[in-house]
Formats: sequence, C-alpha cells, structure tokens
Amino acid sequence: MQYTNLGRSGLSVSRLCLGTMNFGWNTEEPESHAIMDTALERGINFFDTANVYGFGDNKGRTEQVIGNWFAQGGRRRERTVLATKVYGPMGDWPNEGKLSALNIRRALDASLKRLRTDYIDLYQFHHVDRATPWEEIWQALEVAVTQGKVLYVGSSNFAGWHIAQAQAAATRRDFLGLISEQSLYNLLARTVELEVLPAARHYGLGVLPWSPLHGGLLGGVLKKEREGKRRLEGRAREALQKNQEKIERYEALAAELGHEPGDVALAWLLHQPAVTAPIIGPRVAGQLDAALRALDVKLDEKALARLDEIFPGHRPAPEDYAW
Repeated sequence: MQYTNLGRSGLSVSRLCLGTMNFGWNTEEPESHAIMDTALERGINFFDTANVYGFGDNKGRTEQVIGNWFAQGGRRRERTVLATKVYGPMGDWPNEGKLSALNIRRALDASLKRLRTDYIDLYQFHHVDRATPWEEIWQALEVAVTQGKVLYVGSSNFAGWHIAQAQAAATRRDFLGLISEQSLYNLLARTVELEVLPAARHYGLGVLPWSPLHGGLLGGVLKKEREGKRRLEGRAREALQKNQEKIERYEALAAELGHEPGDVALAWLLHQPAVTAPIIGPRVAGQLDAALRALDVKLDEKALARLDEIFPGHRPAPEDYAW
C-alpha cells in the first residue's frame, strides 16, 4: 500500500479510501465487517462514512455497523483513520441538520455513540451551510477539538470560494481549518478543475474524489453488458447513451493498455496532483480486490494525453473561459 499526508497535515493515509456508504443496507453487516477486515489487511487505513448513511428510517445504521466492527477489538479502531460527516438532517425537528453550533454538538456526540469511539479523526462538513456564519461553525469545532472529540476538519461538495471563505475565517481565529475536500471527480466529471482543485492546492487541502467510476460508467459497463454481467436501466441507461461514444473509445484504450477500465479510471485520479485518495465504495469483497489493482497501474504522458482527448478537462479559471 502507498501512503501520503492528507493535505498539509501530518496525518498519514492510504492512497485509497474505503467508502462505507453501502454498509448496513446494500451490504449486510457480516460482509461489511469482512470487507473492512480485508481493507486493513491490504493496508487501507482510511475509512469514510457519514451520519446519514443508511438513509430513510435507517439513518445512522452505517455508523453503527462500523462501531460494532470496532468493538471486536484487535486494534481495529487504533489502525483506522476514521472520517465521518455532519450536515444532513437526522430528524424532522428544527436544529437536527446543517451546521449550527447546536447541531454540530448533538450530531457529533450521536456519531461518537454509534461509532463506539471517543474521537473522530476527520470530521467533515457534508455540504456548505449558507445560513450559518463561519465564526459560529469554527467556534463549535474549536470546542470539539479542545475536548479531544475531533482531530481534523474537512469539507465536502464545497465550491472553491467556499474553501477560501472557510480558510480566511479559520486564519482569523488562528485555527487550522480545513485539511481536505471531498468532491465529485472522475474522467466524466471534471468541473472541479476550474476552481475547487486550484483552491485546494493553494490552501493545502487533500482532495478525496467520490464516485471515481461515475456510477459504474467508467468500470467497463459496455464490456459487462456484452458479457451479460450488467444491465443498465433508467437514469444510468440515459447517462450511458449520452456518453456512449466516449465510453467505447475509453474501453478500447483500456484494453490497448492491458488494464480493466475501472483500474484505469482510478489510476488516472491517482496521477492528478491534488488528489490524496479516491473513495472506493465496494458492495462485495471482490470489488475491493479490483480497486486495489489500480495502485499498480502506471499511466505515461501519452496515455494521459489520450484520456484527455476522450474526456476533455478544464484549465483553472479564469483562463478556461477567458484570456
């Protein structure tokens, strides 16, 4: 396994992050535990979750599954860099969502209880809260850090100017601020290259791409359909039809390079300078094994250029759209 520091922090994390969104509802608890055990065995020490995972009436269920896994001992908690998130509503009553000081305090304590731990390594804002001032947000996190309940803070789904706004407010308080940003980023979704990635690099945030295979479209979907292993319907089918020509060229290039399409997609992210660790979200153990192959895929300048031809990216703003 390869490791790197998360952003400008001293925290060492694996180059792949285990996303747990499926655990406890798409993936039953015993298999979820087996996947986490395998991840640790393979050197993945970075796990990501959120308080709302489990969804619907089962919000919080994924954190409970992870907490039950920690309770088995064997230094599982000590070996894991644990990231969870706050923002999404956990109930229908006022102050049960977003980033008020009240909700941060309550949501953090509830996550700690479900996760059966006394601290969170990386506490992430799942979304920007336009109604709460940064002075209030950072004051609440300063308290949590002082109490030892939170070690580092990250963001998710922020725009570049949100990162700048957050870091300016943190600097005024002599607070470390954000060390990471989770964004939708893959070969088919490169909008963050305009402003989010430049902001992250400027302020020293490690970028954690979610949906690195774009819902499976970059994971060899055409090949799997030909082999009868997968059949897309609804919005997924519409997305494939919209990008069919690109996907055909992409899968042909992956075959030429001698790799599976999903391995190439993950490897491409690992070659991007702002990226710390793509978030992989296996439903079954075999998908974890497949993701690990990407660490051994080396893409030369020619291969990277050909991928850019198929999936054009963005220069940083404003040069992307102005002189």
